[in-house]
Amino acid sequence: MMEEEEWSEEQQRFSYLQRLKAAVHYTVGCLCEEVASDKDMQFSKQTIAAISEVTFGQCENFAKDLEMFARHAKRSTINTEDVKLLARRSHSLLKYITEKNEDIAQLNLEKKAKKKKKLEDENRNSVESAEAGVEESEN
Repeated sequence: MMEEEEWSEEQQRFSYLQRLKAAVHYTVGCLCEEVASDKDMQFSKQTIAAISEVTFGQCENFAKDLEMFARHAKRSTINTEDVKLLARRSHSLLKYITEKNEDIAQLNLEKKAKKKKKLEDENRNSVESAEAGVEESEN
């Protein structure tokens, strides 16, 4: 019974891995088509397959590195600092990630401020309504 469960889990992992590889291959193919039309050139199927394989392998390495960075910091969750550490060798990528991170942080601050203002307005309105109700009952 246990062997069947292990085999089933292994099959599921393999199937998931194959779907991920297929998704990467499809995306690389689309990007190659885009570049080919822009640059008026062609990519062979073997070239697309090779780029896909290298890309998938690099993504696996990135995932392992990110996991290790978080673990080293005694965290179980990968955060933006881990991603920045991963991108440290590519200055343009690091700059892009940092800018996006700052944009997201700014949006989050704005959302929090709006939410806080909305709560304050709702509280003010409910207090005013309650006060008006008390005044009416006194009359």
